[in-house]
Amino acid sequence: MDDTIPVRSDERLNEIGLAAYLRGKLPGSDSALSVRQFGGGAANLTYLLDYGTQEYVLRRPPLGPVAASAHDMAREYRVLSVLHRAFPYAPRAFLFCEDEAIIGAPFFVMERRQGVVVRRKMPDVYAGRPDAARRMSEALVDALAEFHAVDYETLGLGDLGRPAGFIDRQIEGWYRRWHAAKTADLPDMDAVYAWLKANQPAGTAVSLVHNDYKLDNAMLAADAPGRIVAIFDWDMCTLGNPLADLGALLTYWTEPADPPYLQATAMMPLGEPGFLRRAELVARYTEKSGRPVHDIAFYHALGLFRLTVIVAQIYIRYARGQTQDSRFAAMEFMIPALARRAHELTAG
Repeated sequence: MDDTIPVRSDERLNEIGLAAYLRGKLPGSDSALSVRQFGGGAANLTYLLDYGTQEYVLRRPPLGPVAASAHDMAREYRVLSVLHRAFPYAPRAFLFCEDEAIIGAPFFVMERRQGVVVRRKMPDVYAGRPDAARRMSEALVDALAEFHAVDYETLGLGDLGRPAGFIDRQIEGWYRRWHAAKTADLPDMDAVYAWLKANQPAGTAVSLVHNDYKLDNAMLAADAPGRIVAIFDWDMCTLGNPLADLGALLTYWTEPADPPYLQATAMMPLGEPGFLRRAELVARYTEKSGRPVHDIAFYHALGLFRLTVIVAQIYIRYARGQTQDSRFAAMEFMIPALARRAHELTAG
């Protein structure tokens, strides 16, 4: 259950300066501070702050230059400072610091939650639970439907985004980021962009949108794979079309019949029986949310288009030497595969 590692050499914090800044601002922060790193993420950097009797989590952007609207710690702090009141899976944020002199970037501190994050391998704690995959599938969809029902106006988040034109801004924004991050031209990306622009659904539903909803951004109870403990990575949360979140979930999902190049990008265990199929995820979301789901292929293609850009942004930081995390080297080969799959979806 401990998902922490010693802090990577190129991602160390100024622990002395950080401890001095936080002293007296958080319960327990007068004690000695020990820092470890959560090693599973691929973009924002996340650290465990251990004061002995109190633990917190610190989030900061990745190393190197980042897009102005990406990795927005102020936005994530704003959302998590209030969302926990209406959505219990959102960890509570306590403090935001925009002074980059402290650790080299803006950051915020939030509560520590304990549980299991499921990535590419089914955790040993769920061994002997043949229903684990189905239960976590259902819990993930149910929580998404619950999240989309949150009254954002009551929380003071009515100005978090501009719902009108949300989908078009997503298409244009990710295409712009693609041109900034690509290391080679991909005709598939240009073709998908043109198709998305020409086939935008007319839906007008508005809700809070997580914008990166997937299994490994959820934490599950160790003794109950069907109970969510927390949902993470809220830095892109905004107001928009809720089906964009459902499309993102389908993007990171996999099924046994998927080709190997697509399975390589799935953010979930491979080869495990019991996970709901994509069509079953959509059907359960429709049932739990009471929201009709139309044009799901569009939102799935948009999710793949967006994921291609995210992977390209991560890879180019590695290619430029802005991070030494060797996990990112293989992402060079994922980029054209994802673009190809997005193009296949648009072709029907």
